[in-house]
Amino acid sequence: MAIGGLSGYLTRDGVELYNQTIQQPPLSPPSIVFPIVWGILYILMGISAARIYMSQPSDTRTKAMVLYVVQLVMNFFWSIIFFNLQKFGIASLWLVILWSLILAMILVFRKIDVIASRLQIPYLLWVTFAAYLNLGVWLLN
Repeated sequence: MAIGGLSGYLTRDGVELYNQTIQQPPLSPPSIVFPIVWGILYILMGISAARIYMSQPSDTRTKAMVLYVVQLVMNFFWSIIFFNLQKFGIASLWLVILWSLILAMILVFRKIDVIASRLQIPYLLWVTFAAYLNLGVWLLN
């Protein structure tokens, strides 16, 4: 939740500029949807990561936690690239990498805790939708 809150704080001016000036693709939800969805996703991500962290120590658990932290860092910087820098093409490629990391994380989590892996599925689906929106913004602007 702290990473999401910090990301939101650092990108608040960029988000406002984005909402006022950028042409958005079809199916773009109202701005209020994003903090609600991200709040829910960060809660699910945190519960999922906690389940993995509390599991038996192993190389797989270490790999799972490293993937979790790396994808979280990628998630954080995507917002800055997209909203503050408005580098929509780079942000699209960034999301492809993030999506791949989330999928890898889900697969490794599943080896430890099936529930933890399933809690990450809404995140993967939302990032898939975000990739559509990101690509649409890049093409339209």
